[in-house]
Amino acid sequence: MTPSKCRNRLNWRHIIRLAGYLLGIRLEITAGMAVKVNEEAVMVSPDPLRILLIDKDTDRAALVRNALQLEGHEVISQRPDATGLTAAVARDEPDMVIIDMDLPDRDTLENMSTLNAHAPRPIVFFANESGDRSTIQAAVRAGVTAYVVDGLHPDRVRSIIDTAVARFEAFQSLRDELAETRSALEGRKLIERAKGLICKREGCDEDTAFKLLRSAAMDQSERMAVIAKQVIDQLSPQADRQCRRATDGYRRVS
Repeated sequence: MTPSKCRNRLNWRHIIRLAGYLLGIRLEITAGMAVKVNEEAVMVSPDPLRILLIDKDTDRAALVRNALQLEGHEVISQRPDATGLTAAVARDEPDMVIIDMDLPDRDTLENMSTLNAHAPRPIVFFANESGDRSTIQAAVRAGVTAYVVDGLHPDRVRSIIDTAVARFEAFQSLRDELAETRSALEGRKLIERAKGLICKREGCDEDTAFKLLRSAAMDQSERMAVIAKQVIDQLSPQADRQCRRATDGYRRVS
């Protein structure tokens, strides 16, 4: 097995490990919050949080608001449901979203998923009814950082909020690392493909093709993957076919 193939295999293993760890973190949060808060994971933030609260029950929302204010947090906006959640977050820029309802419905799941894709931030879901495992997993996949069964209890607000923040930051860090690993692997694939095209075009070996790519990247102050993509666009069989079609069309017009 060549060193490059070995590195690629290790990278894919790294991606799988990271993805599994990310899922493990999310599921641990779900299970932990449904039963108890994992105190060892708590990292207390000294700064108060600006919170967007979603709760259609005004009396229940008032209790949540008071419990948060006692801990120094500010509810900057309250909404009856998750409709337009991403736009509301873009406008109000909260540090955290707290949703208090019986169970996550389909619209809420879709809105949380959209928010998680475009403007991720900690989402704490207080469920006032016990959901089955599929319901909890759907909420986790939609971006919920902490899923808490049996609603809000004032004496647990601090640990729940701090744990949710800590877990969100850990998840984001791992997601960034996963994205970087995927990007590096995709870059290597581009370089390998470009090397093959250069070898075929110039009749040289792989070392020479690599040196040509590296030299071009240094001359243009670009990453090798960017130069490789340009080479592929110019030398790939598809590009050659498009060039020939354009040339044939020009000749017919002439």
